[in-house]
Amino acid sequence: MKVEFDEETCIGMYQCVAEWDAFEKDKSAGKAILEGSEEIEDGLFVREVPEEAELDAKFAARTCPVDAITIYDDDGEQLIP
Repeated sequence: MKVEFDEETCIGMYQCVAEWDAFEKDKSAGKAILEGSEEIEDGLFVREVPEEAELDAKFAARTCPVDAITIYDDDGEQLIP
C-alpha cells in the first residue's frame, strides 16, 4: 500500500496527525508533513505504508477535509478518497 500526500492542497487542519504518526505538524508552513516520503513532483509526496500502519493511513486519508491524502493498493488502484 502507498500513500500520496498533496502538500499544496493541505490546509493545516492536522486531522491526519491525530490518525497516523507518519504525519507531523509544520506550524511554520501551516501544513502537515508526511515523514519518510519522497517528493515525486512539486508538492506531491509518496511513501510506502507499513503493513501494521495500513488502518491508520486509511483513517488519516478519510479524515482529511480537503482530500490531500490518497491511498493506493499494491496494484496501484486508488482506494481512498
